[in-house]
Amino acid sequence: MSSEAVLSSPAPAPATAEQPPSPSLKQTPLHAAHVRLGGKMVGFGGWSMPVQYPSGILTEHRAVRGAAGVFDISHMGQFIVGGPGGKAWLNSLFTNDLNRIHAGQSQYGLLLNERGGVIDDLIIYEYAEGEFLLVVNASKIDEDFAWLSAHLPPPDAEGDTAIELSNRSDRFAALAIQGPRAPGVLAAFFGPTITFPERFGVTVIDHDGLTFVIARTGYTGEDGFELFFPARASAVIWDDLLAAGVSLGLIPCGLGSRDSLRLEACYPLNGSDLSPDRTPLAAGLGIFVALEKGEFIGRDVLLKQKADGGPTERLAAFRMTEKCPPPRPHYPVHAATGDAGADPVGETTSGGLSPTLDAGIGMTYLPAALAKAGTPIQIDIRGKRFAAVVEKKPLYKRRDERFTPAGDKV
Repeated sequence: MSSEAVLSSPAPAPATAEQPPSPSLKQTPLHAAHVRLGGKMVGFGGWSMPVQYPSGILTEHRAVRGAAGVFDISHMGQFIVGGPGGKAWLNSLFTNDLNRIHAGQSQYGLLLNERGGVIDDLIIYEYAEGEFLLVVNASKIDEDFAWLSAHLPPPDAEGDTAIELSNRSDRFAALAIQGPRAPGVLAAFFGPTITFPERFGVTVIDHDGLTFVIARTGYTGEDGFELFFPARASAVIWDDLLAAGVSLGLIPCGLGSRDSLRLEACYPLNGSDLSPDRTPLAAGLGIFVALEKGEFIGRDVLLKQKADGGPTERLAAFRMTEKCPPPRPHYPVHAATGDAGADPVGETTSGGLSPTLDAGIGMTYLPAALAKAGTPIQIDIRGKRFAAVVEKKPLYKRRDERFTPAGDKV
């Protein structure tokens, strides 16, 4: 299937809402549906998004861990790359090695600046032979597309190009169905004969006259799927999907539970846990960096960092060990030993309450010597220090991987 055939329908007219948010915020095609369901709308990455529904963040979180939840992820950006030179070109910009995948597979990785810092983290889906869907963070759509466009090779002498790059973000709607009952929800929606992709697999199917790109990926630490389809059909798909999944416990979920779920799984958030000034090696994402594959932007900096003994600081997960208010981003972090008046050794990059662990959790960059599991630290919350401990990532693993929420084998 060519890139032109994937979700090439016209963009929909902007949705209207009963209580429109700030006019400076963009709206997904499902904005009116969120308002109708009582979603509490907030600004996120330049978009008006539901942070929660009347059910509440805790209920939504537990639904994903125990049954299924559906998230509107239409704010994410979607680029299409094709042409005979597309794969090699993407591989020269992407930290992972796209030569390891083929049609029907995907990879997580990063785009780096010349300093080895993170521009964006993303998933690249090879949905057909030599045809790629790039799903990028909502706040990075314009920046990422401009950066990719600036790195396109010039046309040949005849004016032809071997690479096709297009921004289809306004044509896509996207939903994430997450949780142990997600396969059942998809079977109820598409029919029992649907063939599910494997983990990190991707497939393209036609259903009721619409083309769907279905990927077995997500941002919650649970099994699940991400669906990309024409934006013009989003309201009908949303309603039909919720109806198909109601007997399986499917409920709509917002940004609040998405953040608590990803934080338990220790998935980084770009702009918080990832930044242009820190490398993916410092962020603990070295597994997604294929230094051996050859040149890509930022590689020389990473090679030097590795040769010098590794990053001097590392992104660590922590859990609060005493009763306290939930940790939030930008709280000072102190070593548990030493002078009480000493300067902080870092600050939290993410933080919140873990419903699964019933404790405050978060992530922070620490000096490498302090970033080891079991190291006691202190988090300054509203002017008072509370005890915490560095934990091995992730803080939560799925039970179907035969681990308890605390990470113990069962």
